[in-house]
Amino acid sequence: MRMRLSRDNKGFTLIEIMIVIAIIAVLMAIALPNMMRAREASQKRACLSNLREINQAKEQYAMECRKQEGDEVSWNDIVPGYLKTQPACPLGSAYGLQIIGTYPTCANPQHVMQ
Repeated sequence: MRMRLSRDNKGFTLIEIMIVIAIIAVLMAIALPNMMRAREASQKRACLSNLREINQAKEQYAMECRKQEGDEVSWNDIVPGYLKTQPACPLGSAYGLQIIGTYPTCANPQHVMQ
C-alpha cells in the first residue's frame, strides 16, 4: 500500500514558524546593541577627527599670522584658507573654536579632545 501525502501536510506548521521567529528575535536582541555601540563609536571617532583637523588649522593660522596664545580665532579666519569647509559633528552638535592654545570643543560632552 502506498501512502499518499494529503494537502494538509504541505508547508510549515505554526510551531515551526514560531520557533524561527523566536530565533530571529534572539539574534536581533544580541546584534542590535552591538550595532548601536559600533555606530556611536564611529560617530565619536569622526567627531574627534574633525576636532583634530580644526586644531591643526588653528595652529597653522596662528603660526602664519603670528598670533599669540590666548588670541581669539573665528571661523572666518580659518575657512576657506586652512579648511575647505566648516566641519560638522556627525550628531549635529556645534564646534567651538576656543582661543589659540586650547583645543576646540564639541557641544556633545562625550566628544572631548585630549
